Amino acid sequence: MPFPHFSSQTFFETYHYHGELGAIYHPERTTFRVWAPTATKVWLVTYQDGYMGTGTRHQMEPGVNGTWSLELAGDHHGLYYTYEATVNNVTSEAMDPYAKASGVNGHRGMVIDLSRTNPPGWDKLVRPPLTQFVDAIIYELHIRDMSIHPLSGISHRGKYLGLTELDTKSPKGVKTGISHVVDLGVTHVQLMPCFDFATVDETRNDGYNWGYDPLNYNIPEGSYSTNPYIGTQRIIEFKQMIQAFKEAGIRVNMDVVYNHTFFAQGSHLNKLVPNYYYRQDAHGHFTNGSGCGNELATERSMVRKMIIDSVSYWATEYKIDGFRFDLMGLMDIPTINEIRMALNKIDTSIMMYGEGWTGGHSPLPDHLKSLKGNVQELPGTGVFNDDLRDGLRGHVFFADQPGFVNGGTGMEESVKLGIIGAGEHDQMDFDNIIYSQGPWAAEPAQSINYVEAHDNLTLWDKLSAVCPNARKKELTAMHKLCGAVILTSQGIPFLHGGMEFLRTKQGDANSYRSPDRINQIDWGQKHKHHGVFRYYQGLINLRKHHPAFRMATNAEVRRHLRFLPVPDSHMIAYSLQDHANDDPWETIVVIFNANGVEKKVKLPGPNWITVVNQDEAGVIMLDEIENNVAIVPPMTALVLVDAPSYHRG
Repeated sequence: MPFPHFSSQTFFETYHYHGELGAIYHPERTTFRVWAPTATKVWLVTYQDGYMGTGTRHQMEPGVNGTWSLELAGDHHGLYYTYEATVNNVTSEAMDPYAKASGVNGHRGMVIDLSRTNPPGWDKLVRPPLTQFVDAIIYELHIRDMSIHPLSGISHRGKYLGLTELDTKSPKGVKTGISHVVDLGVTHVQLMPCFDFATVDETRNDGYNWGYDPLNYNIPEGSYSTNPYIGTQRIIEFKQMIQAFKEAGIRVNMDVVYNHTFFAQGSHLNKLVPNYYYRQDAHGHFTNGSGCGNELATERSMVRKMIIDSVSYWATEYKIDGFRFDLMGLMDIPTINEIRMALNKIDTSIMMYGEGWTGGHSPLPDHLKSLKGNVQELPGTGVFNDDLRDGLRGHVFFADQPGFVNGGTGMEESVKLGIIGAGEHDQMDFDNIIYSQGPWAAEPAQSINYVEAHDNLTLWDKLSAVCPNARKKELTAMHKLCGAVILTSQGIPFLHGGMEFLRTKQGDANSYRSPDRINQIDWGQKHKHHGVFRYYQGLINLRKHHPAFRMATNAEVRRHLRFLPVPDSHMIAYSLQDHANDDPWETIVVIFNANGVEKKVKLPGPNWITVVNQDEAGVIMLDEIENNVAIVPPMTALVLVDAPSYHRG
């Protein structure tokens, strides 16, 4: 009888396993259970060492729904193991896809008693408060980048523990590391991939990678630990880092890469169940919608289960507060929605958002892809707003193509789409959006507003590429104008670590494996551009203290946010009126002037207080306007408040 097709209902009914997989630890015994329905024999191979030595084989017994299991009596915490599976007369050794700990470089799983990895106080650690998703301000960081600079003042440079060290400073006296993040005022850090990835050799620890090359989905990366040879060390230190952020009032999101694996034919998934976990074309070749050689078939039930189980594990065992999905467009809509439902059972305040696109052609039909255009079918999940990103700074893949702030024409509507949180609005001209054909967000929280991320040129490098002859003062003004747009728009603002003091990667647009000298956070730049840091800090303070910038529904945005007439192109102005979202300020006016000369904008009435100008930002009065005309300097954002409600508040 032929084996049923992997995507068939017969296969699902016969082989889908609903229970727990992996090495299930108890002090008196450990049960090993692996899903390998096409295997004719499976062995558990145990090792005393995570890297060296030969193993002992134990034949496993076939069980229900394509599983194989074996129980070993006794306390096996610290025992290393793999599986060997014979499929089509070929026997391969593979890592357990459900392993929760490993030896160095992640080639052998490790049985673990996770209760032994909890730092003091872990059981009482709670998530910092978050009332609604639009209250979030996300700060993307790479663990190594944040502390590796020799002038960071951090002892455990490049390590998890480096981000547990409080009150660190550079030789110039500026705060660094976690203290910098706290001082900036963001609500969430987004950790670039820190599950176990493939391309940094943990035995040498002298390489660099962003981490978008998954090896083991449920194990923290070992190169960030102080001893990757000890299976518990990376887990303990990862938890200590999370604990440090949460105790400082900052939630922790993870960047996760469930769309592909680093290895394809040779991956442990493919060794255990050849061809099941990956999409293929009509000729049996792995498809490449990720641009990395393969893509996971998330629509298959046991792939979906693996991902849901993994996300739920990070959310519970490590108390992760949010998940950013790399190339989320490669994941099918039902999988994303089932992840959302699983997380809602844990905590409804856990965030979900991702890249609403793919990295290449995928055979998954477009109507099933978790794309930006389909986000209304993904309640509780957001996507990155590339209309706003490229509308502001210019095309992401063409270095010299300008946007709103650096000379581009016709970009106003794309920027306005970000300002309104990408929903329906009667004052928008949706025919002039650069990418989208209309509004796409069901609620503002689905729009992740950004102008810079780890990918592509930093904002400073992009502005420099578009305007190579501009003076530094002009480029700085453009940079601050971009930041003002991001941090006053409806939706969820996203900042790339270091952009708050003009981060540069020396023009490297794809620094995923470039050296530290390109990727490291240069704390000298913070001292040099401390005024820019203070400006971003002030914008964050303004947003956090004024709910008008954080409306939760599109209906609220349409009612309270009204665009105002402007005298020229390269300008946008709007009011937030009638105590928007119960803001104590009755009317707020926001004006962006991307022209090289000052402009005058008529205000809806006299008597205004300026709280953001070309130099400073925050909630403190900087200037007064007694009449109904604002003079807006070149390359400047102004935020004004009606004087009566300002003084009452």
